[in-house]
Amino acid sequence: MLKLAFKFIKFDKAKSIGIITAIVISIFLIGQQLSLLFFLMGLMGNLVGNAPITDKQLWIIEAQSTNVNAVNAIDQRLVQQIASLPEVESTFPVVLAPGQASFLDGKTAGVTLVGANSPQFIMGPIPDKIEEGNLSDLVQPFSVSAELYNAKTWKTDLYLNKPIEINGKSAKIGVITKNAQAFGASLMYTSMENAIVLGNASPSKVSIIIANLKNAEEKEKVQQDIEQLFPQLRAWDAQKLKSSTVKEILISSNMGMSFGTLVIFAMISGFFIIGLTLYSSALDRIKDYGTLKAIGATKGYVNKLIIAQAFLYAVIGYMIAILLLFGFKYGVANSGLAIDITWGFALFLLFITLLISVGGSLFAVRKIAKLEPASVF
Repeated sequence: MLKLAFKFIKFDKAKSIGIITAIVISIFLIGQQLSLLFFLMGLMGNLVGNAPITDKQLWIIEAQSTNVNAVNAIDQRLVQQIASLPEVESTFPVVLAPGQASFLDGKTAGVTLVGANSPQFIMGPIPDKIEEGNLSDLVQPFSVSAELYNAKTWKTDLYLNKPIEINGKSAKIGVITKNAQAFGASLMYTSMENAIVLGNASPSKVSIIIANLKNAEEKEKVQQDIEQLFPQLRAWDAQKLKSSTVKEILISSNMGMSFGTLVIFAMISGFFIIGLTLYSSALDRIKDYGTLKAIGATKGYVNKLIIAQAFLYAVIGYMIAILLLFGFKYGVANSGLAIDITWGFALFLLFITLLISVGGSLFAVRKIAKLEPASVF
């Protein structure tokens, strides 16, 4: 069946090239847009993603906030009050402070200082995202981290111990991170003391309180207790807070709608272009299909032959599109776009390819199914 289907494909090379091209363009656009969306979603929640999260943690923020990137300050005394709860093992304050970084070459950049107590550095960055330096180097006075891929955006060189100014105060780069950037913000990790001084933050205010629990099974109970005892606060599981952050940004920015519309239109256009081209090809070969029926081929056999052609088109187009996607992935890697093409994502694209190609072939199947053998002679 596949061998005969391949002969049909080779016979009309012009239409075959057109169908394969349509599949490649559709799947490449779908894969490109979805991979970019997943990358941006990762950036949206990277403040959580960069931290060494455990099942025994609760992230506590001001009750009205559902986006970890935009939290209101809370009283520092709440850190000790929450630590006094019987189910809580320890608490760690976190300070998020805006700043203006100035470099010796005159370049400036807006940054967000992320300060946490040393040596725990409960906010990270995790070791996998440290390119140069050691986390312990951030303990040094006025030492901060910088993101490797921000060098191109800031149009400056980044290296360890590079002197900079933050809010007009002398500082230095003690750690260089990789893929630790955030959506719409340049994160600079440092110690709590450095963040307060460099970010001109109030020592009596914190942004986030991270609580380590004695027992992970009591997480929901502790959440309820905290929200009941402190109505101005809300306790989150870290991953749920990350999901809430991504959801809020996608909705408020209409980014989800924009990417979703592009993907849907790529699928629809591919479906109809492939379907109508296969339909046109079937009309050109209508005598061949009629002859097959006349010599005894069943309607089911002819239908399978058309679907087999669509399957081969899908496989060829998918392989080319995946190669282009990997080329896109490695082509943009140096600019900081960490595109991840997982097996699950690749299989999803294969399913979409088959759906578009085989689904589009139904136009031709329906036409040929009504064909009477005698009508072609």
